[in-house]
Amino acid sequence: MNPQKSPKELKRLVITCGGTGGHFFPGLSIAREFKEEGGEVLLFLSGKNADAQADIATLHGIDSVKLTSSPRPNSVTGVYKFTTDTLSGIITGRKQLKKFNPDALLAMGSFTSLPSAIGALMLHIPIFLHDGNARVGKANRLLSRWAKHLCTAFPAVNASHLRCPYSFTGMPVRPELLGSTISKKDAIQSLNVKFGSILDPELPTMLIFGGSQGAEIFNRTFPEAMQESINRQFQVLHLTGHGKFEMVNSTYEKAFFPSLVLPSASEMDLFYQAADVVVSRSGGSTIAELTLFGKFAFLVPYPYAAENHQYDNALYMKNGDAAEIIDNADCTKEKVAKLLDRWLENPEKYREQGVKGKALSRPRAAADMLQVIRDGLAK
Repeated sequence: MNPQKSPKELKRLVITCGGTGGHFFPGLSIAREFKEEGGEVLLFLSGKNADAQADIATLHGIDSVKLTSSPRPNSVTGVYKFTTDTLSGIITGRKQLKKFNPDALLAMGSFTSLPSAIGALMLHIPIFLHDGNARVGKANRLLSRWAKHLCTAFPAVNASHLRCPYSFTGMPVRPELLGSTISKKDAIQSLNVKFGSILDPELPTMLIFGGSQGAEIFNRTFPEAMQESINRQFQVLHLTGHGKFEMVNSTYEKAFFPSLVLPSASEMDLFYQAADVVVSRSGGSTIAELTLFGKFAFLVPYPYAAENHQYDNALYMKNGDAAEIIDNADCTKEKVAKLLDRWLENPEKYREQGVKGKALSRPRAAADMLQVIRDGLAK
C-alpha cells in the first residue's frame, strides 16, 4: 500500500499577468495580498507595458521577470511571430520557474500567459487560472484542460466550454480602494482642495471616463449633450484619457455647470465616492469597482472587445438593477441628452439603485482566490 501523499502548502507563488492593466492590476492585487500573508511571490510580465508594470510592482515590493510573448495570431505573419515569441517565452519562463521553484502558477488570462503556463506544465507545477470577464477568454478555455481550477470575476456565461473545476470568486481590486469609505461631501471637498475645483457637494454629480484611449463618445458626445440639457442643476467629473484633455476641457470651459476635467487620476476612490452616477466602458475592473462603491452606471461596452465580452460584463450589473446598457452605435447626442434629463428628474432613484449594486461586489476576491489555490494544492 502506498503511503498517503502529504498535502502541499502554498508558500511560493508565480503570477503571470502581462498584457493590459485588466490583467496586471488584479494580478498585482493578489500578489500584494499573498505577500501580506507572508508568502513569496514573483510576477511574470510581458507585452508593451511590461517595463512600466515592473516599475509599479517594485513600488509595492514585488519582484518581477519580463518574458517574450505575442498577442494571439491573426495572420500568416502573426502566426510565425506568435510561435517564435511563445517558444522564447517558454524557454525563459521555464528557466525562471526552476530558479524560483514555486508551489503553483496563477495565470490571469490572455495569450501572454501561455508561455509561462506551458513552462509550468513541463515542470509539473500546478496551474490555476483567473478570468477577469463574464465570458472566459480563449486562452483560459484552452488552459482549462490542464488547470486544477479556474476562478472568474463574474458568473461565467460560457462555463460549458471549461474543462476544469471553476468558481465565481470576483475580480481582485487594489487594496487602497478596499479601505476607502468617506461621504460624498468629504470626497468632493478633498477633490476641491487637491485640484482647486469649485464642486458643490449638494449637486447631482456624474463621473465620466472612457478608458485610456479617450473614446469620442465620452469626450465629445456627452459634453456636447450636456450643454443642451434642460436641467442645469448638476456637475461633472471627467477623466479624458491622455491626448484628449485640451479638446474636452475647452468644451467644459463654456459650460454652465461646475466641472473637474483631468487626463487621468490615481485617486479613483475619491472620484467614485464623489459621484452619484458613472458613465464608462464595462471592463472587468471597472465593473468590480462600480459595485464595490455602489454606483449606478450608464455602461457603453467597447464594441471591439474580444467576443464582445464587455457586453457580458455590463449585463451582470444590469441584471442586478445597478446599470443601464447603451449600445456604442446608438450613443447619439440626442439620446444622451434624454438620458441626462431622465437622470436629473430623479437622481435619488439612481443613487439607491447603485447602492443595491453593492450586493454584486466581491471585496474578498484576492483572499478567496488564494484560498482556492491552497485548497487545490491540498487535494
